[in-house]
Amino acid sequence: MSFYDEYLKYKNFDFNNFFCSITDEDILNTINKDRLDEFDFLTLLSPIAEKHIEQMAAKSNQLSLQYFGKSIVLYTPMYLANHCSNKCAYCSFNVENNISRKQLTLEEVEIEAKNISKTGLKHILILTGESKSKTPISYIKDCVQVLKNYFDSICIEIYPLEEDEYKELISVGVDSLTIYQEVYNEDIYDKVHISGPKKNYKFRLDAPERGCISKMRSVNIGALLGLYDFRIEAFLTGLHGYYLQSKYLDVEISFSLPRIRPYIGSPIDIHDVSDKNLVQIMLALKLFMPYSGINISTRENKDFRENLIPLGITKMSAGVCTEVGGHSQSNKSSSQFEISDTRTVSEIAKSLVRKGYQPIFKDWVHI
Repeated sequence: MSFYDEYLKYKNFDFNNFFCSITDEDILNTINKDRLDEFDFLTLLSPIAEKHIEQMAAKSNQLSLQYFGKSIVLYTPMYLANHCSNKCAYCSFNVENNISRKQLTLEEVEIEAKNISKTGLKHILILTGESKSKTPISYIKDCVQVLKNYFDSICIEIYPLEEDEYKELISVGVDSLTIYQEVYNEDIYDKVHISGPKKNYKFRLDAPERGCISKMRSVNIGALLGLYDFRIEAFLTGLHGYYLQSKYLDVEISFSLPRIRPYIGSPIDIHDVSDKNLVQIMLALKLFMPYSGINISTRENKDFRENLIPLGITKMSAGVCTEVGGHSQSNKSSSQFEISDTRTVSEIAKSLVRKGYQPIFKDWVHI
């Protein structure tokens, strides 16, 4: 079975009619439930639920403290390369964009690793553009062999792989996978992914499950908010996470909530996602799947990120640079997108302590 079968159940669902049927009483009853089903989750994503954000926030804070305490895991992304084979309308790495392309040598990977490790971080997310010819599995394995001398947890955010390829990377030290569907609406997906391997909707959709089957410790999913109606996209993201969590009990499932940021490329239709909308999504996810982690990136500004912490955030990026070689080199590549929170690891750690939270630099040891 594939999550695609679950997606098809809701492909032609009348979301507007459902939302119009929801009352204030429905929202309050849902918030007070101990366990939510998918329609409860959709209820909390409805427009009328915006009136009850404070009650949702109080319940989300309670659940977050119950399951995660006052701790936030810190990590940073490290870009190995920005070569790409895809023509995606919303991404600076688009194969047709005239940007500065770069790929780190193993010596440069080690220099980046040393610079990042000096900050105290022991969790790292490695990224490449989606070019299997420029950054093959063999290259990524070689990079991981270098990086595991400096970091205890290595997460990959690369092109989708086959099950045996995920197992290859796990065998050398990778323990976590991040992969975004970008947009769950199949028609919009086809429109914004103009050409390249990424145009294969189903292969990407099933990548998180292949990661789970391969025994990744943690799998993080999400949609790029702004490409389509955020309520529907958030609903399908949550259903995808629930599907994975229900089938693979030994895998930690978490969500990221990236909003589209300025990029190099052609203009596309953007569906507005306000701060309040993002908060509603996060709260609904936490009430629907209280055991799941929620990651908030530096796409969001520092004040907004700090205000979100008590509402269910479990992981934050820090000291971020979205350029290849960005942590150590002066001749950096073009960045993937603009970041909003430019604080160093130390600055973010201190801000967490001031709020009564413990910054976690290491919560996993790969044996």
